Amino acid sequence: MPMKVIRDLGCFVRSLWGSWSLSLMDRYIATQLINPLLFSVGLVSVLGVAIGYLSDLADKVVDSNLPLIQASEILLLKVPEFTAYALPISVMLSTLLTYGRLSSDSELIAFRGCGVSLYRLIIPAVVMSLLVTGVTFLVSELVVPAANYRATGILVEYLQEEHPYWQNKDIFYPDYEQVVLPNGEKEKQLKHLFFAEKFDGQNLKNLTVLEWLENRLNRIVVSDSATWNGQEETWDFFNGTLYKLAPDASYKEADPFEHRQLPLSKAAFEFALQGRDPYEMNIIQASQYMRILKMMGDDKKLRTFQVRIQQKLAFPFICVVFGVIGSSLGSTPQNMSRATGFGLSVVIIFAYYLLGFLIGSLGLMGLISPVLAGWLPNILGLVMGGYLLYRFAES
Repeated sequence: MPMKVIRDLGCFVRSLWGSWSLSLMDRYIATQLINPLLFSVGLVSVLGVAIGYLSDLADKVVDSNLPLIQASEILLLKVPEFTAYALPISVMLSTLLTYGRLSSDSELIAFRGCGVSLYRLIIPAVVMSLLVTGVTFLVSELVVPAANYRATGILVEYLQEEHPYWQNKDIFYPDYEQVVLPNGEKEKQLKHLFFAEKFDGQNLKNLTVLEWLENRLNRIVVSDSATWNGQEETWDFFNGTLYKLAPDASYKEADPFEHRQLPLSKAAFEFALQGRDPYEMNIIQASQYMRILKMMGDDKKLRTFQVRIQQKLAFPFICVVFGVIGSSLGSTPQNMSRATGFGLSVVIIFAYYLLGFLIGSLGLMGLISPVLAGWLPNILGLVMGGYLLYRFAES
């Protein structure tokens, strides 16, 4: 690599990570970026909600009699999700249009004529991308999961919609324990098996619990409802019967009760409580749920959550990828109209998300690791952006 490129890259890194004051050029480019960024966030968010959800919600109001108030609430709850998607797209649009205008007005030529390299010129765009990355992460973690969970809850409550991750009916949870075999090896053995017909968010309805002791069925608990007692760290069972079994699996004793406390594992209640779609959980909640899935031995769902967590971590950094690509393409010597810039942005964004979908699918199928499934699109995007930046900087 030529020494000039190495020197310019060194300047680029020092300017990003070192202590530097904003120059007049930085302030000027930053002000040019802010307005199209804010406009793009609003426009893309509104279009996303309108195109992606408004029509489906209208059908639910008309065909399924979803109350208009609840439909309006769902629509508002979906705004944060589409805003999170709009932020990276807006970075692409704002950088491409801003640097395209600076190039068409020969302002970039003037800056470069004064000895300012293209690497230095895109630093305001990279800094803005990093700031938007932080905002995207906060919105995606603190706002979007809770809003999506509430929106799904409304649909479940009013329309009784089925959702594969929601544990509101036919809840099945096997509780395992690690035992040491006589030969010293460890083996996972079934200890309890929970089955409930419904879960209302606090109580498990029509709950049946089977308990094994030393590889034989020891007792069965059948109750109308049960819940976890957090103060006493035990289960409260109501209106049921406890059946004790003999070694030959025949009934030895039946003990009816109105209320009984049993010291069983809390994991079944946590499983029912935390059962959500990955996009309805933040990273901490998803990590806790993964521990439950690991104990259950549900490898397929566990891999799904592993891939989704990596994608959630990698998603905000799309802003940096789009910032580098957008500013690099916008800096081309050819004049670029707003229509051309918008069309080019749409093509790049579509291609990028398609690539992310394909790579994510490979991760879900187990062909590549979850880390690679989440971060490979960003890596490829940065490589592409770096190549474009180098090419245009040397042209």
